[in-house]
Formats: sequence, structure tokens, C-alpha cells
Amino acid sequence: MSSAGSSALEAAKRQSTAALNSAKESLNEGSQAVKTAAENPSRATTDFLHTPWVRASLPFVNGGLAGMTATTVIQPVDMIKVRLQLAGEGIKEGPRPTPLSITRDILKQGKIGDLYTGLSAGLLRQAVYTTARLGFFDTFMQKLTRRADASGKKVGFAERAGAGLTAGGLAAVVGNPADLALIRMQSDGLKPVAERANYKSVVDALARISKNEGITALWAGCNPTVVRAMALNFGQLAFFSEAKNQLKGSSLSARNQTLTASAIAGFFASFFSLPFDFVKTRLQKQTKRPDGTLPYRGMWDCFKKVTKEEGILRFYRGFGTYYVRIAPHAMVTLIVADFLGFVTK
Repeated sequence: MSSAGSSALEAAKRQSTAALNSAKESLNEGSQAVKTAAENPSRATTDFLHTPWVRASLPFVNGGLAGMTATTVIQPVDMIKVRLQLAGEGIKEGPRPTPLSITRDILKQGKIGDLYTGLSAGLLRQAVYTTARLGFFDTFMQKLTRRADASGKKVGFAERAGAGLTAGGLAAVVGNPADLALIRMQSDGLKPVAERANYKSVVDALARISKNEGITALWAGCNPTVVRAMALNFGQLAFFSEAKNQLKGSSLSARNQTLTASAIAGFFASFFSLPFDFVKTRLQKQTKRPDGTLPYRGMWDCFKKVTKEEGILRFYRGFGTYYVRIAPHAMVTLIVADFLGFVTK
């Protein structure tokens, strides 16, 4: 064999040996990584959780998962709350429905599964709305805390309230289409059988509303939705954060502190947001009459007409049902979000 051929053969052998050694080293490193992860899974998880993009997205992911968990639990109560708000529209006197009578009527017309009508829309709403509002709030609070620590101060209630109001308003705009679809699906059973839309899912509802009424119809009732979200977030997140801060150092365990703070937050969230939730429901439920007009021209027109025709206390009728819907939802959401924040810190 020529010297040139021998040299080429030797070079090829050297390259093959180097490649084989490199592959062995990679395999050993991979095996060692797997072994290390098996021996200390928390470290492997922690390393991943502390990458910058994961840290930035975790408040949003945890918020969405918490909200969807709470909605699955509370959906039947939400269904009754919506039907209660829509009952007796435009009538000041007459029989007043109760949560029990509403539940009985729903079950009489169909089956127990009807209490979960609109669940797909509710889950989509939480995936969008709660993901955004808890994510924004947590992000704002982290920045406020860093700024306060740098100046040797503590985050005050006014700053917590501002973070809650801003996070709620931003999230409400993004989540309005899913919220509207939820109201349409839950109120559909109140219409005569021939007039019902019988939406198959939230996707079907969004597609048909967009096609029949225009894409902007998905943001019907956006103004009261935004105000309601700001009021709810102010009551829920600001008071939850403040209550937890006040309960630190008390004799209560960490779990009981969270439970107590979430119960306080649920009450204030219900009190501040119910009138706007009522108006939001009325505006999102309404469709055009045969003459092309709508029952309400907007948020303030709805406030005025309901006050005149049904009485000002109508806005707070069903407060107990609303609280039973909001408080447990707030408690489950905040507790799950708190737990997820703990395990992913």
C-alpha cells in the first residue's frame, strides 16, 4: 500500500477513535445526569424551574391552573348565580326566585349535568382571565417588593390595591370573549325552545356569535367587565395580600393563615364587585330585538333602567349566592396558587 494510502487510513482510524471516545463521554455524562436526577430529583427540577423564562412564566401558569381548578368545583353555583341575576328582568314586583327554586327548575327541565352548562367556556375564561390577572398581580408585586427592599421599606396597602386594580383591568379585556360565551351558554336555557342557540361548546359559541353579530360583539359588556374585575381584584388580591401580611406572627399555622386571609378576601371581593357583575351579566346576555335595538345601550343605561324598573337593591339581590360562588372560588384559587407558588419557588 502506498504511503499516501497508509496516511489516509491512519487519519480515518484516528477520527473514528476520537468520535467513539466522544460518544462514550457523552453517554457517560448522560448516564451520570440521569443518575443524579434519580438520586436528587428536587435539584434537577429546581435547576429547570430557575431558568429565567420559567421564572417569568410561572406566576401565569400557576394562576391559570388555580383558576381552572376552582371553576371546576364552583361551576354549578355560578350557573345558579347567573340565572338568579337574569330572572325577573324588567319587573319590580312579583315573586322573587331563590337559589333553591332556580336549582329545582334547572333539574326539572333536564338533568343534574345541566348545572355544568358552559363549563368549557368557564375553563377557557380561567385559562385566559385568571392566568393573566394572577400572573400580572404576582409580577407587579415582585417588582414592588424588590423596589421596597432596595429602599428599606415595605409594600403598603395602596401599592397592593394598585397592583390588584391594574392586573384585574388588563386581564378582563383579554378574557371578555370567553366570559361572554359563558353567559350566553348559561342563559340559553331561559329562552323559548325555538329560540335557543344550543351551543355545542365554547368554540361553537364564539364562532357563531362572531359570524352572526360581528367580531366586536365578543367584547359586549367589556366596560362593566373591566370595572367588575378591578373591583373584584381589589377586594380579593389586595385584601388577601394585606390579610396574610397582618396575620404573620399570629398563633395561626401557615395553612390557617391562608384560609383566613382567603375568606376575608372573598367577602370584600363579593361586596365590591356584585353590582358590576350584575350589569355585566345583563349586557352580555342581551341580543337585538326584532327592530334591531338592544334593551340596554351600555353600562350606565343598564344601571339607570334597573334602578328605575326593579329597584336599587336589585343589584345586591342574591348576595348570598354570589358570595358562595365568589368566596370558595377565591379561596380555592388563592390556596392552589399559594401551594403551586410554594412547590415551584
